[in-house]
Amino acid sequence: MNADTRPLPTGLSAQGRRIFRLYSLYRLLIGLVLVLLISSEMDDRLLDLARPDLFRNASWFYLILNALIAALVPRPRSMVQVFSLAVVDVLLLSCLFFAAGGTPSGIANLIVVSVAISNILLRGRIGLLVAAVAAIGLIYLTFYLSISQPAAASQFVQAGGFGALCFAAALFIQGLSRRLQISETLAEQRAEDVANLEALNAQILERMRTGILVLDPRNQVLLANNGALALLGKDNLSGQALSSQCPELLESLRQWLANPTLRPQSLQAFADGPTLQPSFVHLQRGGQQNTLVFLEDISQIAQQAQQLKLASLGRLTAGIAHEIRNPLGAISHAAQLLQESDELQSPDRRLAQIIQDHSRRMNLVIENVLQLSRRRQSEPQLLDLKYWLTRFASEFRTSASPNQTLHLSTLGSTLQTRMDPHQLTQVLTNLVQNGLRYSSKKNTEGQVWLKLFRDPESDLPVLEVEDDGEGVPPEQVHNIFEPFFTTDSKGTGLGLYISRELCESNQARLDYKPREHGGSCFRITFAHPRKLS
Repeated sequence: MNADTRPLPTGLSAQGRRIFRLYSLYRLLIGLVLVLLISSEMDDRLLDLARPDLFRNASWFYLILNALIAALVPRPRSMVQVFSLAVVDVLLLSCLFFAAGGTPSGIANLIVVSVAISNILLRGRIGLLVAAVAAIGLIYLTFYLSISQPAAASQFVQAGGFGALCFAAALFIQGLSRRLQISETLAEQRAEDVANLEALNAQILERMRTGILVLDPRNQVLLANNGALALLGKDNLSGQALSSQCPELLESLRQWLANPTLRPQSLQAFADGPTLQPSFVHLQRGGQQNTLVFLEDISQIAQQAQQLKLASLGRLTAGIAHEIRNPLGAISHAAQLLQESDELQSPDRRLAQIIQDHSRRMNLVIENVLQLSRRRQSEPQLLDLKYWLTRFASEFRTSASPNQTLHLSTLGSTLQTRMDPHQLTQVLTNLVQNGLRYSSKKNTEGQVWLKLFRDPESDLPVLEVEDDGEGVPPEQVHNIFEPFFTTDSKGTGLGLYISRELCESNQARLDYKPREHGGSCFRITFAHPRKLS
């Protein structure tokens, strides 16, 4: 819809209200000047006007009326009020134009200015109507003056020029206002788009898994997203010094500042926390140089790389297993035959036993690595854990030595899950044997407790394997599930790693936690039987 046909707006914008207040002030100022002129020493000059009494009364009426309008209509409720006030103003100025004697008085200039100001607030034909009223008034009153004063007949050209100027001012002001309105609308849209983009960026920043920190030159945190708070294990970091919240990250920052070409070392912000890889970027903000910090959780990446290494190692081992096992079997068999010789002395017999022990250990390492490379896909089955554990404990006790005891306690009537029973047997056998071995090192009798219950928070079945051994030192807790990490000189370091992998392949989770009264506790949290397909 173009400017000539669109409907009249029902109200003024904030900027329109400000212009209306200035318009009211302008009319009051004009009325005040006219009243001062008729009340000053120039009062004698009024006698030279065509109708001095009418001019004097119209000036007072113009001032009083505009004062009332300014007091009673500070904010017009509709454009109809604005149009009415503009027409009244043009009519009053036309009356002053007539009383002052026509175009020589200069009142016509005030009419043109009034038309121009009113067309800032009015749009389209309604604004041109005000200009038409002004032009008609100028020409008609000039014609009426020429009847009573023949000298006024020469003013028709000037009156017509002022009438045309009213239309020109109306059209020019409307075009300029239209352009300004388009620019203002476009600026508002751009501002809204910028605000929406800023809000979207803020949401993206908060939902990013990558931790983001902004540090000032004093290494105080200006901004920290939720990802950074979670990775650093903090509730709030804004306004706090990095040295007190994460000194490891501050040390990495200092190393990067000393040599930006070096890659910062990975770090761990808190115990049991993820492994973080920081990176830093200078951020110029005005005259201040801040530092932008990115924190990446590389724990999963490191785990995947470890799995790739183990898969490659498994394939390599599978390829050379035949070549290793044949000579290894020959060495073990020769040591056994040598040990059975009656002529073998005691020191030599001890050496033969060492050969056999290490041959078995090497064979166990090969078996474990082969198991990693050719581990079969899990086949979950619905298990009644209470019944299954009772049978497992009974079978294990029949093969255990006299100084080894396995305790079993279950809470709840029915605890079910879906898991591969063969893989669960492998996991529990490894955990129980480890517990008995470390318990026997500390006590005369090795004991392990199996505790089955339902977790009150997650409502999932939980099995805890506890022992009363020395436990795992706190500095080694983070490494016990890594492959080839062991504290036993005869261990392979693959048992716990394989156990966790088997649990995760069945959507279960294996964790470690120290016992309150000493010893270790490995906790298996099983999946819900309906959540595992």
